[in-house]
Amino acid sequence: MQSEVVASRSADQRDSSRESRNGTPQLDAVSLAIIQQLQEDGRRPYAAIGKAVGLSEAAVRQRVQKLLDQGVMQIVAVTDPLTVGFRRQAMVGINVEGDVESIADALTDMSEVEYVVMTAGSFDILAEIVCEDDDHLLGVINKRIRALPGVRSTESFVYLKLKKQTYMWGTR
Repeated sequence: MQSEVVASRSADQRDSSRESRNGTPQLDAVSLAIIQQLQEDGRRPYAAIGKAVGLSEAAVRQRVQKLLDQGVMQIVAVTDPLTVGFRRQAMVGINVEGDVESIADALTDMSEVEYVVMTAGSFDILAEIVCEDDDHLLGVINKRIRALPGVRSTESFVYLKLKKQTYMWGTR
C-alpha cells in the first residue's frame, strides 16, 4: 500500500483532491490513506500518519485541513449517548406533503435530531433522534416534528439496545 501511495504522491504531490463534474472532491490515493489512518485512530499524530503515507508532518497537516475545509471528513469524539445522559434514541420515519427539503432543513435545526436523510420508499425522510427520556422524545415528535407544516405522518422506531455503531466504512 505504501509504495502505491508514494507513487501517487510523486505523480501529484500538491493536489490532494480535485472536484469532479458534479462538484464532489475526487481524492487521490494519499488523501484516502490519510482518511483511513484517521478512521483507525482520530488522534493519530500527523508525524505518524506522514510516515505511513510517505509525506511530511506539515504536508499531512495541510491535507487534513483541506479535507476538513471541503467537508470531506470531520474529526469528532463519538460518545455513547447512554453514558452522557441521553436514555432514549429513536429513528423516526416521516411522510411529507409538498417540499421534502424544507422539512429536512427544519429537522436539521433541531438539536435532538442527529441524522436526517431524504429517502425513496415508505418514508420521505428518516431522522435519528437522541433524547433524555421518553417525555423528551414525545415532546420532540408531537410538539415539534408533527407541528411542521407539510408533515403528513410519522412512525417511530424506539431503540431498545444499540448493538453496533461504527464509522469505519473506509475509503473504498
